[in-house]
Amino acid sequence: MTTEAATGVVHAAPTPSEYIVHHLTHFNTLGEKQAAIVDWHTFNLDTIFYSILLGLTVCFFLWRAASKATSGVPGRFQAAVEVLVEMVADQAKGVIHSPASRKLVAPLALTVFVWIFVMNAMDFLPVDAIPGIWAHIYGALGHDEHHAFMRVVPTADLNGTLGLSIGVLLVCLFYNIKIKGIGGWAHELVCAPFGTSKNPVFAVVLGIINFAMQLIEFLAKTVSHGMRLFGNMFAGELLFMLIALMGAAWTGWNATSILLWGGQVIAGSVWAIFHILIVLLQAFIFMMLTLVYIGQAHESH
Repeated sequence: MTTEAATGVVHAAPTPSEYIVHHLTHFNTLGEKQAAIVDWHTFNLDTIFYSILLGLTVCFFLWRAASKATSGVPGRFQAAVEVLVEMVADQAKGVIHSPASRKLVAPLALTVFVWIFVMNAMDFLPVDAIPGIWAHIYGALGHDEHHAFMRVVPTADLNGTLGLSIGVLLVCLFYNIKIKGIGGWAHELVCAPFGTSKNPVFAVVLGIINFAMQLIEFLAKTVSHGMRLFGNMFAGELLFMLIALMGAAWTGWNATSILLWGGQVIAGSVWAIFHILIVLLQAFIFMMLTLVYIGQAHESH
């Protein structure tokens, strides 16, 4: 017996706007759509779950590649991982000139690149596949299937991408202190970018301005780092939903329905092929910006 039959409630088919809103609502601790962009009272459980699951999966496969590596002729998987490792190592070498720092930063950049790529690639799954499965599970647990929210692309959630960029910020702060020392970094915060003055009054004024500029720079880099990834992936997810609605407009064997269904197949295929480039490019850009920001932490003004 279905939930609708048991409760006696019959739900009409959702309108296009209701369909999109439903798919853009997270499975969170509120149990409903988040009212504001910033809400400290809730956690998006789907973003947390898929981020951790995919992160552990990436670490497992990279560990397997390292543990099974041989000095002889490598297999296809080992060869692919070696090419990836060399690519990231070359990029890290070109940005961060300290060999000691690269021992930590290069593996970090590799993990970030593969992790974000896999999270982005969740966008290639059929729009209704996992949410549909979750709706049946949710209904079987005695809940209303129409309130079974689930989003599977962690990087299409601003909370997830800003969490990644804040993690990069913390690494940058760590290297600022490690390379320059607390005193050296504190001096840089109040003396760059406009320098200082021998006049005590001017020195204080410049120090306040410099410190404010440094805070703005850190804030702007962190926000733009996360927003760039989020914006691209959210737009891609939304386009897949709009394309899916073309096929949902089927009303029978008539010209309009056939054209819309055919348009869905063509548009979906074209966008999926183009989206492969976006998924890969956004992971690469996030990794490169991570290297650049950490590299800047090694430089003195």
